[in-house]
Amino acid sequence: MSNFSFAEWSNLLDQWGASSSSSNADHKPEKAIPTTTSVEKLIKEIENPLTREHALFALSRNREIRANLAPLLWNSTGTIYLLLEEITTAYRVMSSPDLVARATNNVCNALVLLQCVASHPDTRMNLIKANVPYYLYPFLEAKNKEKQYEYLRLTSLGIIGALVKVDNAEIVHFLLQSEIVPLCLRCMEVGNELSKTVATFIIQKILVQDEGLRYFCSFAECFFALTHVMGTMVDKPVGEPSLRLLKHIIRCYVRLSDCPRACDGFKISLPSKFRDATILNLIRDDPEALEWLGQLFVNIATGNRGSPPPI
Repeated sequence: MSNFSFAEWSNLLDQWGASSSSSNADHKPEKAIPTTTSVEKLIKEIENPLTREHALFALSRNREIRANLAPLLWNSTGTIYLLLEEITTAYRVMSSPDLVARATNNVCNALVLLQCVASHPDTRMNLIKANVPYYLYPFLEAKNKEKQYEYLRLTSLGIIGALVKVDNAEIVHFLLQSEIVPLCLRCMEVGNELSKTVATFIIQKILVQDEGLRYFCSFAECFFALTHVMGTMVDKPVGEPSLRLLKHIIRCYVRLSDCPRACDGFKISLPSKFRDATILNLIRDDPEALEWLGQLFVNIATGNRGSPPPI
């Protein structure tokens, strides 16, 4: 449950419901696109402004073609440029009421295709080398909570989540250098349940790498910024947090507790609900989560002088 598959990311996006927005009301999801030729034709249609909207929608919503779509997108001339061009069109209206559903859906469908590229082992590092994640950061910086902004936030997080899904120190190094952590913390503060879950998953995967653990444990400001946001999600949730979100939060705490300095910090910064029966009632039917929480308390009590738990 700690790793999202591409299909799960798609399910998260579908739960938010942009595919049912009015701008796509006349489109019917493609039942199947069985041949590479058909896919290449749709990719070619991205070049034409008159057919781009339908092509983006058809390619992003047809799950049957996604397995082999990423290399075709990356290796077709000009396609990634056109996707980024579509994405940047939203920058001009980010602070205005003109961010309407139609424009949002076009951008989000382009983002879904980039998520496909980020999920594929043959194209994932290409996005890093081309600095593509920087194009997503304006959407992660937004504080607006309206539906259009939330969907842009969620789809952008989905791309970062796809990049970190496979443990890769080079990717984590790039993300840390590009200041992804403050953006994830903002999403954990202002996003809805799905955005909070994906942003916390990204932080968890960053922490898996030693550089990520050092990032949070070397400076008190970074450590307490993260624990404050996670503590707020646990102690003051908007509604009851989902089990998936709680498990990601607990795993972040367990990984942080691999650092003895963090164990000292937890003596004053651990969520209050971790100290009573509230959290146990929420995870009591999940043996894995109970084991992680138990390990966290052991690490804090001993200062983690023993061997760290596997993460």
